[in-house]
Amino acid sequence: MKAALVLILFAASAFAQDQAAIAAAESACGPKDVKFSVKPDATQHPAPQPEPGKALVYVVEDLGQCSECTGHGNTFLANVSMALTKVGMDGTWMGANRGNSYLFFAADPGEHHLCINWQSALEVRSRAFAMANFTAEEGKIYYFRARVFPGKDDYSFDLDLVNTDQGKFLVASSVFAISHPRK
Repeated sequence: MKAALVLILFAASAFAQDQAAIAAAESACGPKDVKFSVKPDATQHPAPQPEPGKALVYVVEDLGQCSECTGHGNTFLANVSMALTKVGMDGTWMGANRGNSYLFFAADPGEHHLCINWQSALEVRSRAFAMANFTAEEGKIYYFRARVFPGKDDYSFDLDLVNTDQGKFLVASSVFAISHPRK
């Protein structure tokens, strides 16, 4: 009986620790109730330089090419081609991307924590997150690539810092995303 009680207490403690770790990781995101609308705009292609005293961060949603995503009857590309991913930094939503698009924002020098989260009416998709961290330096430009990968029953995200050459290529081959929080 004592062994069962110890096992239950241990399991409850492990679950609480996992929830605390998840909450800490998600603190890079913004409030859960914020929803965005996004309009990809192929008519403009801004490529700003960092403001004085700031760094510049690009986040590119790259659907790329998926060898498992082609073939008769596969719905992966149809399901994710209009995926709206919210982009957060240090607990504030900075904007959102939809499809192969990008956004950018300024960052103060220092350590920062990024988050992407799939905005979806389907709960399984809205639980898809990816995180990354970086230390910004004044005057530098950082490029992050957000990707969606199909799983057996759901999808997963990846958010990676890419080198400047790859980042410039991703931005040049994507459309600019104009996003606004919905009211």
